[in-house]
Amino acid sequence: MAKDLLNFHIPIAATSSEYRTFPTKIHASSKPQNHEPRIRRHDSRKRTTFDRRRELRSVGNSILSIRRLLSNVNTGCLETALQMFEQMNKSSTFVWNVMIRGLVDSGLFQEAMEFYYRMRFEGIEPDNFTFPFVIKACAGVLGLKEGQSVHSTVIKLGLDVDIYICNALIVMYAKVSCVEDSEKIFEWMPVRDLVSWNSMVSGYVSAGDGWSSLMCFKKMQKVGVGLDRISCISSLGACALECCLLEGKEIFCQVLRNGLELDPMIQSSVIDMFGKCGKVDYAERFCVGIAQKNVVVWNSMIGAYALNDKPLESFSCMEMMQGAKDNVTPDTVTLINLLPLCSNLRALLKGKAIHGYAIRKGYLSHLVLETALIDTYGKCGSVMLAERVFSHMKRRNLVSLNAMIAAYVQNSKDREAIETFRDLQLESYAPDQMTFATTLAAYAEIALPKEGKQIHGLIYKLGISLGTYVPNALIHMYSKCGDLQAAREVFDRLVFKDLVTWNTIIMAYAIHGFGAYCFRLFSDMKNDGHEPNGSTFVSLLSACSIAGIVDEGWKYFDSMKRDYGLDPGIEHYGCMVDLLGRAGNLDRAKCFIDEMPSEPTSRIWGSLLAACRHHRNIKLAELVTNHIFSLDSDNTGCYVLLANMYAEAGRWEDAERIRCLMKKQGLKTTSSCSILENNGKTYKFKNNDKSLADSYIVFDVLDILSRKTGADLYFSSVSKLKPAELLKRRANSPIFHSVRLAICFGLINTTVGEPVLIRKNIRVCEDCHRAAKKISLITNREVVVGDSKQYHHFKDGRCSCGDYW
Repeated sequence: MAKDLLNFHIPIAATSSEYRTFPTKIHASSKPQNHEPRIRRHDSRKRTTFDRRRELRSVGNSILSIRRLLSNVNTGCLETALQMFEQMNKSSTFVWNVMIRGLVDSGLFQEAMEFYYRMRFEGIEPDNFTFPFVIKACAGVLGLKEGQSVHSTVIKLGLDVDIYICNALIVMYAKVSCVEDSEKIFEWMPVRDLVSWNSMVSGYVSAGDGWSSLMCFKKMQKVGVGLDRISCISSLGACALECCLLEGKEIFCQVLRNGLELDPMIQSSVIDMFGKCGKVDYAERFCVGIAQKNVVVWNSMIGAYALNDKPLESFSCMEMMQGAKDNVTPDTVTLINLLPLCSNLRALLKGKAIHGYAIRKGYLSHLVLETALIDTYGKCGSVMLAERVFSHMKRRNLVSLNAMIAAYVQNSKDREAIETFRDLQLESYAPDQMTFATTLAAYAEIALPKEGKQIHGLIYKLGISLGTYVPNALIHMYSKCGDLQAAREVFDRLVFKDLVTWNTIIMAYAIHGFGAYCFRLFSDMKNDGHEPNGSTFVSLLSACSIAGIVDEGWKYFDSMKRDYGLDPGIEHYGCMVDLLGRAGNLDRAKCFIDEMPSEPTSRIWGSLLAACRHHRNIKLAELVTNHIFSLDSDNTGCYVLLANMYAEAGRWEDAERIRCLMKKQGLKTTSSCSILENNGKTYKFKNNDKSLADSYIVFDVLDILSRKTGADLYFSSVSKLKPAELLKRRANSPIFHSVRLAICFGLINTTVGEPVLIRKNIRVCEDCHRAAKKISLITNREVVVGDSKQYHHFKDGRCSCGDYW
């Protein structure tokens, strides 16, 4: 619409916002143009100060009352000013301008717009002093339509050559992401001043186009326009945006030549620029040389440390700012800068301390600060505190809702995340890429492929699936829900694939047991010009572990440091321990853990313990268990594995001792359950579950299939079980395990030809794995079972894992 308004007034050549063409456009616009009719029409509308005073007297407002109104507005006493305004004669444009200016200066942009509309409704014609403040209010509320409407009025009144109005329009269009319209206004201005150039330079920065901002800044200097503090602040911001260290140093030299280095805003901009360019030592040196630092300078230094992974220095910086020398009180920006560091360090106590400080200082309610607190508590594992902050928020926006959804997902509260997403839709918020990415992660964890497809349809409808952020989340969701084909379709449709895309699809094939295909994808990724990172090797080593390819696993592990300079992390060591342990190389796995440069976690020891159970090495299992208990005394899985190993070895006293220890500590085993989605409903099955209305049909089908597969009524490994234990095992026979009940239900209720998709919360047992292969052969149906480790695709009597899991 802005383009149409401009074309309506004067013909404008089409332009592009590409920064490389900017100097050409400025040069073209500097050609002689006949602006005299426009300027003459504008000058005819100007009124002298004497005319304005005469008008004020004629409408019955004394100079004393006008001065009193101005005094109240200038001192921020808006309530008194509004009361005076309502008692005055309102037929003068001047008194309306005073009130609109006061509201804008106080940040009450919506109220300023309402005053402008009321002014027009009462028949008062705005003048060239009205519009700069009204346009600023439009920018404040990010109201593009309102700004276009005001722009139209400006053109109708012939005020579109007023330099102050044009400058305000440049800033407004840039703030609402219409920088092309800002360019058009700038090009056709008959006269440009320093503010015009500064508005354009800062406008590019606010639009995220640092290169065009720097080009405009250089052109500004070439045409002989001087620079001021605003020019330097905006251009330094552009250097920070594009990480242009050399240009930043040049501008810093100009700051020194012009004697502007004592300005606090310039000081903070210099520190911010050096920090974002990765030169935190430069920022530190400059900051030390500042005699008197205010809170803005300190905040910039804290932010520079945070950006360069120096969290401890950030906290030390906050302590220094409160020291005896400076005694500067941290503000909300200080706390917002520090909270992400608490998240990265998982420093919950520091996060709580910052929260308490914010409460004592009265900084709450502050939307950005509260959102940062939600994010911190979520990442530190305290979702209850995140919920408490969220529930006490007086005002919410999409970012705070996204933070709450992410907090739920990070703490495995996926259903609560989905409920929050539904509430977001009911409250008429428009979901963005972050909303969909986090929500899709929740659907992935609870395996709801049908609902996930509905979200995919909504994404397509809203046109949000551009780029790679949301498609990557879709690939992850489909792969975790067992639909590898849909994940591959999303991957193939992407024109541009980033490194995360490749890592996600490699991991998708890995968890589905197709290790060889992962290696082909890795080769394709390198041919596409992407260099692998740590996450890539986690996916590759996971594929090797699941497929049991030891030699290939060693090759990729050694390649990390040798070929790509990547130091293996705890995740890579965990994958290698799992690979060696599952392959039966228990002693090598133990030595590998002992040689680790960092302290092994309980999860790494747990992988070795699971391998000990699989290969029945009780002696090593007892040693491993001691390490696990020293790190995590409440590890239920460790107790269960060890008790089962003792029972299978006939060591009943030891098994009973472990179970008594579990009871004493109040630990409970995880109940096995299997989940299946059908016709929009989610069905949950437990072992020997008869709670379903049609359970008798399920058990009848199960009985038929059990007879055909020749399934035993109890575990095959019963040679060393006590009679009492044997009776207990028969009551909980694998024939009635949850996964078999879910398979039978799926065979009954799903369409012939469709795969039966099931999610299981723990590893599938050997008996059920064997039975699932036979069922797929007898029924000629594909059965997909996703357990806690990987997906098993049962088809024609075979499994994708090759009976290695």
